[in-house]
Amino acid sequence: MLTARQGLIALLTLCLALPAVPAAAHASDRGPVSVPDRASPRSPVVFVHGYNADPGVWGALRADLRADGYTDAGLFSFGYDTHQSVNEVLAGRLGSYVEQVRRETGAAKVDVVAHSFGSLVSRWYVKFGGGAAAVDHWVSLAGPNRGTSTAWACALWDQACRDMTPGSYVVKNLGSGDPTPGAVKYATFWSNCDEVINPDDSVPLTGAANTPVGCLAHNDLLGDDGTSAGVRAFLAS
Repeated sequence: MLTARQGLIALLTLCLALPAVPAAAHASDRGPVSVPDRASPRSPVVFVHGYNADPGVWGALRADLRADGYTDAGLFSFGYDTHQSVNEVLAGRLGSYVEQVRRETGAAKVDVVAHSFGSLVSRWYVKFGGGAAAVDHWVSLAGPNRGTSTAWACALWDQACRDMTPGSYVVKNLGSGDPTPGAVKYATFWSNCDEVINPDDSVPLTGAANTPVGCLAHNDLLGDDGTSAGVRAFLAS
């Protein structure tokens, strides 16, 4: 159990580590998704940002993917209210967004790249929301896949924080049985200096390609060249 002082320190750590980016429109506010070049063999990529963030965090990785030959029409960012429940609200909304992408692009499957809390949202969709049939590659950057103790600091008033705590309903159910089910290709990228994910090895999953990225802060994985190269190589596999 955290003391009051430890809880305050953990809360400040969690909040300060999150991106300070301008608010972006949620997926439902952005209108219909655009149709990519049908000649491209690549699956569309759906980005799922983390707690207290928005789609603006994906700028660096989007630019790297464009340099690799993707077009903006094949890159999609799911925007959502990060203070809601993973299993009751958010995973279903992500599923609807993925179906919209598949329907309007004609793609059989999408690739999902998630950061932090977005890993839980997208994993629930894949494991319990029918996403195993719609997702080809799934990537978690610094995801609290087995929970993080820093989330206790805001769990009293925030549902997303409760979902991220070790032993939560969401964490326990995602870890039950096969943590990487179906024919989906899974990958995680994790840092041994992550100030938000505690313990650091909460990120890797049995059955996934688990890649240590060295000593990077939680949000630095979003713009790190080595991590980007690893993600792009995995999506091409």
